[in-house]
Amino acid sequence: MNEQQLWAAFQSGNEEAYTQLYQLHIRAMYRYGMSLVAVSEAFVLDCVHDVFTELWAKRNRLTTPNNIRHYLLKALKNRIMHLLERKERYNKSLDEADYDVLWTEPNELEIREELEAANTRQQRLQRLIAQLPPRQQEALKLRFVENMNYNQIGEVLDVNQQSAKNLVFRAVEKLRDWIILPFLTFSTFF
Repeated sequence: MNEQQLWAAFQSGNEEAYTQLYQLHIRAMYRYGMSLVAVSEAFVLDCVHDVFTELWAKRNRLTTPNNIRHYLLKALKNRIMHLLERKERYNKSLDEADYDVLWTEPNELEIREELEAANTRQQRLQRLIAQLPPRQQEALKLRFVENMNYNQIGEVLDVNQQSAKNLVFRAVEKLRDWIILPFLTFSTFF
């Protein structure tokens, strides 16, 4: 099925076609969104999911674009710009009471909840890393724990610099896919 046929199937309510469109374009949309707003990965992912949620909701009224990727990137840019403009409009200066709240120490319950959330995220990431092939696990550890550059990683793993980059890149891509997949599953229902 080419992209135009996939789009037509998605418009008729085919959830598998919708998922395939998502999978085909999520990386490009993510990269493009991060180039626009590099500060917040969560914000960009929210905007990408907003675009796909909106597509699903309005699928019956959409026309088939000539270039689907271009259409999706433009929709993402519009979404990001809309949210940023809205945020700027409602941005107000802090008064003295707001400053007091910023400087108050968190209570024990807040500290405990934050630590538990951090531990849960760390445990989840460790479980996902454990599912990677051993060479990718080793490359990730050398890059992000030992802070080695790709030349050094290549020497340790007895591969060239480009192969070291590829190992790290593929590991990160797999982890990103595994982390993004639950969002995809969730968004198909809404």
